[in-house]
Amino acid sequence: MSIPIAEIEDLHISFGSVSAVRGVSLSIEPGKCVALVGESGSGKSVTARTLVGLTGAGASVLAARVALGGTDVTRHGERQWRSLRGRVAGLVLQDALVSLDPLRTVGAEIAEVLHRHRVVPRAGIRDRVIELLSLAGVPEPEVRAGQYPHQLSGGLRQRALIASAIAADPPLLIADEPTTALDVTVQAQILDLLAERKAAGTGLLLISHDLAVVARLADHIHVMKDGVFVESGPAQEVLHDPQHPYTRSLVAAVTSLTRGVSRSDSPSRAGNATTQREVVLEASELTKRYGGRRAVDGVSFTLRAGETLGLVGESGSGKTTVARLVLGLLAPDTGQVELDGQAWSGLAERDRRPRRQEIQVIHQDPLSSFDPRLTVRRLIEEALPVRDEGRVAELLDQVGLGVDLLGRRPRELSGGQRQRVAIARALAPEPRVLVCDEPVSALDVSIQAQVLDLLADLQRELGVSYLFISHHLGVIHHVSDRVLVMKDGRVIEEGDVHQIFNAPQAAYTKELLAAVPQLEDAIRS
Repeated sequence: MSIPIAEIEDLHISFGSVSAVRGVSLSIEPGKCVALVGESGSGKSVTARTLVGLTGAGASVLAARVALGGTDVTRHGERQWRSLRGRVAGLVLQDALVSLDPLRTVGAEIAEVLHRHRVVPRAGIRDRVIELLSLAGVPEPEVRAGQYPHQLSGGLRQRALIASAIAADPPLLIADEPTTALDVTVQAQILDLLAERKAAGTGLLLISHDLAVVARLADHIHVMKDGVFVESGPAQEVLHDPQHPYTRSLVAAVTSLTRGVSRSDSPSRAGNATTQREVVLEASELTKRYGGRRAVDGVSFTLRAGETLGLVGESGSGKTTVARLVLGLLAPDTGQVELDGQAWSGLAERDRRPRRQEIQVIHQDPLSSFDPRLTVRRLIEEALPVRDEGRVAELLDQVGLGVDLLGRRPRELSGGQRQRVAIARALAPEPRVLVCDEPVSALDVSIQAQVLDLLADLQRELGVSYLFISHHLGVIHHVSDRVLVMKDGRVIEEGDVHQIFNAPQAAYTKELLAAVPQLEDAIRS
């Protein structure tokens, strides 16, 4: 057996009176991947950050042993930690836009690591930066090295962050939710890149809430809940035969989303066929240009009462621009949108305002769309046509929340609770159409399943129609009746959800489906 690259024994972390991690132990060997799996707040990220001395201000850390490369680092100070970060352990975080310095080019970011750890002579730094970007799969690395983070796509930013993390060739790479915010094809590319590092002998600590992603790389899995490991073991054992109820719930949630579910009991499948229901929203030949680029190019579709139309595509495909056109937040260059058979796009806002309640939106991140100063009561009251305390309580009940939350502010709620409040707020004016723009992509997988089930229940109860936008094909399969696949501003394939997922015609659709991590495949392998 190899000497472990990293070891943690009997780790306890607390923040004041809050015990975040209790009695955790793990070890990572060269060329092996250890995964920490659990929901937000389970303690997995703060556990991983202990290995680079970044547990955070106010943290109290106690451990029998924390070691990197056989050296105990339990009593290291900040100066010693700085010498280890990047050289012994590289860190890849979820949000590269936040992790990378917005005032420096990505080439300068990588060069700093090389200079700090004296990896190559000063004269060779530029060439090594280009080489690292190339190793990370960044096209045109000479050009990209001179660009700033905001000039790169999400996938390219994440690759640049990985290039920075591996610049000093550390034996340990810590990847904390490295693909959560990425499109499915870019996610697959990043996972392949991490697999290449693992095959080259790098030890990998992978943190994720998604077992389908973990299954691609992990040799050993620790399932974490409320600061403790509730189940640990070889990846195949944990995935194939989970013992703890929490692990079983995670496996069930991921399996449901990656496999999809029958929609036979949805409003559009029960009784009248979808095509027999009235059209509530119609888009005809929409185009929208930004400079010389067509963000939306000739997009047409209909949405019927009680139907869910899934809109899927990678970042830059045009799906969010379509959403803004549908909501009347942008005016199309050509084409039109009709709501309930009447003109919607092209109207002056004063003419559109009386009908705004008919179409509402659920955003990806309610925390950024809510006024942080307002209580839950105020957030929902603002969306009501007439102030009504009873209606506020009724809406909370509809989304599975209690009136005990009425006095809380957004930051005092969990991610799942915030998204339920966002749904209640969107339902308050009794809309005909809800535009759901990546409404679950920021949520843990089990919370995703709960929110999706809630949306399905509300659709059955209220008959509301959904335009559901997502880059997550498992989610689209789970919720949709029909699907539009977008690429480069155009709809390249559309049809019934079963047709799209079981017999796709376009090569791009086939590529998207092939890139989806499948937990069941990993379990069978």
